[in-house]
Amino acid sequence: LIGILSDTHIPTVARALPSQVERAFRNVDMILHAGDIFALSVLDELERYAPVLAASGDDDDPSLNDRRVKERHVLDIEGFRICLLHQMPPEVFRSWMLGADEMAAFRDGIDVLVTGHSHRPAIDRVQGMLLVSPGSATLPNYELRPGTVALLQLAPGHAEAQIVDLVKMARDGA
Repeated sequence: LIGILSDTHIPTVARALPSQVERAFRNVDMILHAGDIFALSVLDELERYAPVLAASGDDDDPSLNDRRVKERHVLDIEGFRICLLHQMPPEVFRSWMLGADEMAAFRDGIDVLVTGHSHRPAIDRVQGMLLVSPGSATLPNYELRPGTVALLQLAPGHAEAQIVDLVKMARDGA
């Protein structure tokens, strides 16, 4: 089980992660942060729950130098190739939006693409690839409030993602 979040913008926009993130990621084996981290303290906090890898975001300071942060991570986990980056590549975006067949060159065996940047949660399958955008935990749709994260469940031959609404989680006491 992999916890996914993005666009936390801490401490510039939000002061801290919503408390619901800890509950959402309670049983995860790994956490992926899809960029616009701003402060390494966010990764340190998340690492209390599980190992963390992060993609550098377009708004992250280039001096954000940490072993956990790269422009792109490609991971082989449970028989799946997962690509973590901040912005969806243009060829994938076009394929997703227009149904074009420009994704083949990018794909190169990628089964799951995890991206951030949009601040909007989305899960979709395009040409067999699972696309996961967790939205933003702190700035959904560019509004300062608790937002969303995602959970990616991997099982032999099957990858499934779900969006976790942090406001609903708080309301339901989950």
